[in-house]
Amino acid sequence: MKIISWNVNSVRIRIHLLKDLIQKKSPDIICLQEIKVEEFLFPKEEISKLGYNFIEISGEKSYNGVAIISKIPIHGSSAIDILNYGHKRHISTTIDTKVGKIDLHNFYVPAGGDIADPITNNKFDHKLKFLDWMNEFFSQQKQKKIIIVGDFNIAPLPNDVWSHKQLIDVVSHTPIEVEKLNKIKSSIEFIDTHRQFISEHDKLYSWWSYRALDPVKSNRGRRLDHIWATSNLKNYLIKVQNHTEYRTMLNPSDHIPIESEFNF
Repeated sequence: MKIISWNVNSVRIRIHLLKDLIQKKSPDIICLQEIKVEEFLFPKEEISKLGYNFIEISGEKSYNGVAIISKIPIHGSSAIDILNYGHKRHISTTIDTKVGKIDLHNFYVPAGGDIADPITNNKFDHKLKFLDWMNEFFSQQKQKKIIIVGDFNIAPLPNDVWSHKQLIDVVSHTPIEVEKLNKIKSSIEFIDTHRQFISEHDKLYSWWSYRALDPVKSNRGRRLDHIWATSNLKNYLIKVQNHTEYRTMLNPSDHIPIESEFNF
């Protein structure tokens, strides 16, 4: 089962890239973040024509929004309004596999603004509280098989950013964010699927600023996007990929699609 996670940064603007991704990579499931569209305007028909007949959406006009599109059956969906902010930042579903039911959660964690101070910056305060909510939620999900994906808006490791020294006080790489993300990771023993194959000593990014004229060449990136699985799924993980080419295509998102493949 091949799962791709992608902050598409407007599904209608990037529909040409989404179609290209589907045709070239043929994933079983794609989890999208920042779809920036209400449910009734989501391009369901175009996506269904490509064989993805199972589509679950939690969208809002112009901002946020998440979706799960699948060519294999998924069962129901739940979209939690985390902390009652009215933001569409979570959607989940269940997949039946030969190893049992797997809960799939797709998150768009708040970016947190520019100032790493929860007192003076309510966006950063929101982000920290959102991470605390995730930790509490997953702490109650022990013994389950779970995959969580999405734009977590945190680069936790020194080599998840282009310069640990220069970005240590910059939102997305601050110690308090990393600490809270690691609490979520340890809550039910999640594994970071990409770092199972790519050493923590190697640079790894999924996001490059739009300000960069030649983003991949200059390579001042951050790894903000993640796919985690509970440790009871570790032995089924067979491959990971980052589709960096989608950062330099026509009218790209500033994030790239990331992929993990499991043999169930």
